Amino acid sequence: MMQEPHLWHLARGYRFAGVVSGLRNEPNRRDVAVIISDTPATTVGMFTRNQICAAPVRVCRERLPSSQIRAVVVCSGNANACTGAQGLADAHRMTALVAQELGCQPEQVLVASTGVIGRLLPMPLLEAAIPQAVQSATASVEALRHAAQAILTTDTGIKVATRQGPHWTITGFAKGAAMIGPNMATMLAFILTDAHLSINDLQQTLHNAVEHSFHCISVEGHTSTNDTVLLLANGSGPRLQGVDLATYQEAVTSVCLELARKIARDAEGAEHFITIDVEGCRNDAEARCIAKTIADSPLVKTAIFGHDPNWGRIVSAAGYAGVEFTEANLSLWLGDMLLYRAGTPCPFDPPTASAYLKHNRDIHIRLRFDLGPGKCTFYTCDLTTEYVRLNAEYTT
Repeated sequence: MMQEPHLWHLARGYRFAGVVSGLRNEPNRRDVAVIISDTPATTVGMFTRNQICAAPVRVCRERLPSSQIRAVVVCSGNANACTGAQGLADAHRMTALVAQELGCQPEQVLVASTGVIGRLLPMPLLEAAIPQAVQSATASVEALRHAAQAILTTDTGIKVATRQGPHWTITGFAKGAAMIGPNMATMLAFILTDAHLSINDLQQTLHNAVEHSFHCISVEGHTSTNDTVLLLANGSGPRLQGVDLATYQEAVTSVCLELARKIARDAEGAEHFITIDVEGCRNDAEARCIAKTIADSPLVKTAIFGHDPNWGRIVSAAGYAGVEFTEANLSLWLGDMLLYRAGTPCPFDPPTASAYLKHNRDIHIRLRFDLGPGKCTFYTCDLTTEYVRLNAEYTT
């Protein structure tokens, strides 16, 4: 469910804008966003694990962690990936344009991009749009909406999640709909807070949040070149510690999980949102490995798209995940239907199981092992003919 904009909580001290540069070559399509912190923000980030990474990712890695970040500039429609020395120079130029307007150093500005790989940025468009975005930025729900729109590519709608605590507010927004695989996805996410944390506490907060959210979604398992998650904290109050810090960290994880689920729900062409619960493994890492393998299986995903309760595809995917177990260790449920118990198939009504897949957008798969306390919840979608069409025609 989309949180109604009038219920969004805006972290104090941030301004937003989303403007039309012409980069997308679509009338009135916002494609450049800025996030401005009125005071220097302590900032950490996590990025793609793809060895081929976009120029903006390289710039952010060079500048983080930092306690002096003033802004983030984002463009959509062009990934600025695999663009060599010119792409890196263009990414630096984008940050310099923001810094010039704010009167800060370019190193205090971060950059992100998303879109088609291997094309140079049309910099004259950005040279005009970025100053306009900075000058028009405001601390309002409408401005946040415009920024959230400007970072989208094939998404069908904006993705915003917010939380509020006794002394802090968290405002998060993201994009992502395809080329989604753990570690992370072709996704951008920006988590803004007015809390006061040390860099170490902020880094731990982000790492834990991402591990339980953006690293637990997959559309087709493809790790992008541009994945970026940034967490900014510009608070000037007392530093969060103890119980207050733990409560805040849980809230950041909650925001990231809400955004991650929205990405999986919005997957290109998807007709089903699939939750995979794996429990009873030796540890959480084994559970995650099994869940990810099932989530990435084309045969599992196409069976669900076709409303085919072919549960053998699920257990066989678990079997090649690289986790040691025997058939007797495993039981499987589809929704409330027990299909496989301790290595033995259970009688079930195939038409009923097929109807469950046909008439429910939200599908629940549960695997239970008897090996230990390890568990993981993973999110994915079905693989549809519309997904194939969209990605077959992406640049043509």
